[in-house]
Amino acid sequence: EDNSLIFEARFESGNLQKVVKVNEFEYQLTLRTDLYTSRHTQWYYFQVSNTQAGMPYRFTIVNFTKRNSLYKRGLRPLLYSEADAKKHKVGWRRTGNEIKYYKNNAGQDGRQYFSLTWTFQFPHDRDTCYFAHCYPYTYSTLQEYLMAISRDPVKSRCCKIHILCYSLAGNIVYVLSITNPSQSGKGTKRKAVIVTARVHPGETNSSWIMKGFLDYILGDSDKAQFLRDNFVFIVVPMLNPDGVIVGNHRCSLTGQDLNRKYRSNGKKFYPSIWYTRNMIKRVMGERDVFLYCDIHGHNRKQNVFMYGCERKKQSKAPDVHPRVFPFLLSKSCPDKFSFPDCHFRVRKSKQGTGRVVMWKMGVNNSYTLEASVCGSKLGWRQSTHFDIKDLESIGQHFCDALLNYC
Repeated sequence: EDNSLIFEARFESGNLQKVVKVNEFEYQLTLRTDLYTSRHTQWYYFQVSNTQAGMPYRFTIVNFTKRNSLYKRGLRPLLYSEADAKKHKVGWRRTGNEIKYYKNNAGQDGRQYFSLTWTFQFPHDRDTCYFAHCYPYTYSTLQEYLMAISRDPVKSRCCKIHILCYSLAGNIVYVLSITNPSQSGKGTKRKAVIVTARVHPGETNSSWIMKGFLDYILGDSDKAQFLRDNFVFIVVPMLNPDGVIVGNHRCSLTGQDLNRKYRSNGKKFYPSIWYTRNMIKRVMGERDVFLYCDIHGHNRKQNVFMYGCERKKQSKAPDVHPRVFPFLLSKSCPDKFSFPDCHFRVRKSKQGTGRVVMWKMGVNNSYTLEASVCGSKLGWRQSTHFDIKDLESIGQHFCDALLNYC
């Protein structure tokens, strides 16, 4: 009998390129770079079958390109066992011992590569397992979620799902409009809150935060009703579906970082960005935009924090002071959100980002929300990982902060 593991990544968001068996229980893995680039290896997601329980396996991924990594600071890989999910209703969980992230000797073309290595044991014989960098959230997962909203007689009354545009590969980029039906004429007084996510495909935690935000805003609580009475929420939950589907970490099918393209007129090459910017321009012509936020994941820092935009001589009026909303969010979830980690400078390298472009278009409260792929350094949560419930709670706290702002 051959006890070799069988690897597979030809599924949605998978991205393994090559595996070499070093010895009976040791494997060397190479990730596929983002399509049409030679870089951006960070995200990984692959399947392993033909497992043996209790044996000391070692995996080493050999072609990371970032010098620094949260794997040096306690981040552990994620494991999902189909047998555990079936028998014990256990989903994704952290795994790995002897985790090391180090410079290796595989550099080519003058490029330096880094390895991530860890040891572990599979929980069951002949099981099918998955490994991932962060909790997967695929385009199909989003479509199922939106389908459930559209079939819900209560939620579908206040949430209209439209097609913003089609991606390069012909996938739908969805836009949601969420507000309570208005009594005649009152709706035009409502300010807009615009929230987007997943411009970087490998930052899957941003989709879980988005899900928490949508669950709250579409809920039947008094708070949710109040927010829908006072705001129109315009939401683009997945800006880069093509990148998500093929398992890219950062880029779209053009091999470009879409979060540097908000100043571009490349409607043909960056349709989701072009249509998002123009949709926001149109909204600004109809009503005040109270707040814009683009949700991201962060691979080098811990905690949750925000980047805002501030002029050197900032107006003293609190409703246009960009530090107020992040401060309120830090009070809403003090064990996860760090106000000292927030920054409000506008750097030259960030001029093409959604946050800076929307601010220059006139949105004072214009933010990037960053959540660590690892976890928190704060309070009782020190040295713990964020799980899916934590990420969803950040989306809920976002709504609470908005409520407090009101």
